[in-house]
Amino acid sequence: MRWRSAVAAALVLAPAAAQAQSLACTIPDRIAIPRLEQRPRDEPVRTPAITGYKLSMSWSPQHCARVRNPRDARDRFQCSGENGRFGWVLHGLWPEADTPGYPQWCRPAKIVPQPVLKKHLCMTPSAQLLQHEWAKHGTCMSPHPAAYFQAAAMLFRAVRFPDMEALAADARTARDVRRAFAARNRGVTESMVAVTADRDGSLSEVSLCLGPRMRPQACKPFQKGLADRKAVRIRRMPGG
Repeated sequence: MRWRSAVAAALVLAPAAAQAQSLACTIPDRIAIPRLEQRPRDEPVRTPAITGYKLSMSWSPQHCARVRNPRDARDRFQCSGENGRFGWVLHGLWPEADTPGYPQWCRPAKIVPQPVLKKHLCMTPSAQLLQHEWAKHGTCMSPHPAAYFQAAAMLFRAVRFPDMEALAADARTARDVRRAFAARNRGVTESMVAVTADRDGSLSEVSLCLGPRMRPQACKPFQKGLADRKAVRIRRMPGG
């Protein structure tokens, strides 16, 4: 498929091996089978032409700080500390369109096979989230979950991340975050980086906007997230 052949070309993001973002990650012998993700009634099937992609990455310390119970089944692997410590993790690889009505829920989705879940659990440390990403976004790109997640993993591994301790001390605005990511990734400018924060202004996600061949491109206005001057705070890694 065209999008799969484009992944290799997109790896100009990193001239060398990217930083590992799971400081420690231990995969159990068996992973709990996720439940099937059903399309919510208020989210229609949408199949517009795919004109780009978005690689959305979550700052794990912020996610875990806001969950009600870090030992709940959905968040235990990521947030309990039993299986590892996580920095940046992949939320998902999303197909995009020229309007906010991005493709979603394109095909019925079966349960992602255990070997695929285990292979990518350190990247996206929730089996249920992997299942959700496959059902809502991946089915619009491929009939095969293994191919979808392999493409997502190749792109995620190519990203180089800034020193988050230094950024937490120095960053004041969304533009500071954009600038830090652009400085670390060849071919990426500030306009290609989307920044999202929680309601209290704490950084939650950073995304790279990608073109139809999965090369970085300027984010469309509805993709950009926070305005450059919006204040942002960054939660440090536990123990940092």
